[in-house]
Amino acid sequence: MAGGWTRDGAVQDQIDDTVKDAVLAARARLAAGASSDGGETHCMECGEEIPAGRRRALPGARTCVACQSERDRRTPAAGINRRGSKDSQLR
Repeated sequence: MAGGWTRDGAVQDQIDDTVKDAVLAARARLAAGASSDGGETHCMECGEEIPAGRRRALPGARTCVACQSERDRRTPAAGINRRGSKDSQLR
């Protein structure tokens, strides 16, 4: 049940698109290039050895925990505002 000038199902379409975008963003952040031996043995950023437990838990890991934590902090939370509030439409 959509309201205003939207068609029925438009709200669900927005929800589906938001979920799809979040899944694609999460997949883009996953480590790539997993190999049969569990990936890299040393961090590609600092050169420190990646602990064996991390390599087993996250095949294809290319960074140590400290460097990955820093990369995660730097990643901006970007998204699309699909709410379409009346305030934003009036500007």
